[in-house]
Amino acid sequence: MVNNPSKMTHLELPELELGLDQIRRSPKDEGILELIVRRPRTDERETLGRGELTQAEGLVGDTWRTRGSSRTPDGSSHPDMQLAIMNVRLVSLVAQSRERWPLAGDQLFVDLDLSADNLPAGTRLSLGSAEIEITDQAHTGCKKFLSRFGEPALLFVNSPVGKQLRLRGVYARVVQTGVIQIGDRVRKV
Repeated sequence: MVNNPSKMTHLELPELELGLDQIRRSPKDEGILELIVRRPRTDERETLGRGELTQAEGLVGDTWRTRGSSRTPDGSSHPDMQLAIMNVRLVSLVAQSRERWPLAGDQLFVDLDLSADNLPAGTRLSLGSAEIEITDQAHTGCKKFLSRFGEPALLFVNSPVGKQLRLRGVYARVVQTGVIQIGDRVRKV
């Protein structure tokens, strides 16, 4: 379980930009699920080898349903923000060690091109026995991302290139309940 970030030196913008070519080489149609992270309570993370995705709960045991959202009129959980997905090549760059990946706050970490050109809203992905759909909700860095990975990382993911490549990640919703596990293929449907 990861509870809080360790103090470390954050990369500067030129160092982050050097990673763009590697990020752009992410697979387009089929990638790998490399990490599953459940958020059982605020600022807590549990890494899982296996998880269940349901239409009612998103990742079972995660706080998505109870946490709510500022993007809904009544503050309830946003149905199009059940799952937050991040590219492993980007998180490797900003986190600088695999142990720090969960600090990003996303649940699924994949080696797959998450760009708007490759995965427009409505694109469906299969992983394990589940199926998810990319939604149109923008995923941007927040204060927690800033404190954990630094201002240059926040500027990097929210730059015009960062937004086009969706470096901060994408949101998805579950369309078919199923079990997922580390190493599953993530495929466009």
